[in-house]
Amino acid sequence: MLSPSRRRRATAPRRATAGGGLAATPILDRGHPRILELAAEVQETGAGTGRDLLITAHRLIAARVRPVYAMNEAQPASRTLALGRGSCSQRLALLEAVARACGVASRVRGLLVEGRFWYPRFPRLRALIPRQVVLAWPEFLLDGRWTAVSELYGDLDTLRAGGGFTNADGETLFDAVARTAVDWDGVTCSACDLSGHVLADLGYFDSRDELFRMGGQTLCPPVRIVADLVMSRRAA
Repeated sequence: MLSPSRRRRATAPRRATAGGGLAATPILDRGHPRILELAAEVQETGAGTGRDLLITAHRLIAARVRPVYAMNEAQPASRTLALGRGSCSQRLALLEAVARACGVASRVRGLLVEGRFWYPRFPRLRALIPRQVVLAWPEFLLDGRWTAVSELYGDLDTLRAGGGFTNADGETLFDAVARTAVDWDGVTCSACDLSGHVLADLGYFDSRDELFRMGGQTLCPPVRIVADLVMSRRAA
């Protein structure tokens, strides 16, 4: 009841590939003055290009945009930056927008994750958590190959030394990628393996706009609006 198009998402064929790109979208409004200003700041740090540039952008966003629980996946990245707060997904969208503004192409992998993954974070609100949550996981075109945000700070085998992501404290997935392996595919065979929470791999999309347009957001509009008013000011 809370989640739109649930059956369609679960049975849709997997998208095998997507070209990604640099274009602005309603969510990834890379041409907005705020995004361009942040992108210029990232470039002025001397971070160079590619991975180092994205790490610099990730750290700046982590420092300036505080994590909160928000439900509006369609919020423009410039809006998240202006508010100075955003959900994990909204902050990842901001990273994508800055990357595109700096000339680094992005795309997303769509994952359908079981709602119980978020139970440790909301022990008293489990009944309100949808059974399925759509997750847009970014990838960036670095040195001619697509690199997931999970491996921005290094390969998964190296990062797993940081310990697993429990989703039970103030750390979000956005922040976790800087210290540990966020492994959606079970390739690490360790405490960092989150593959057991993945219900379906929806494949690749040119943008998160396309993913949410085809698969819908996690919550239906009326519930999402109310939930966002309450949760978007609550610190993660």
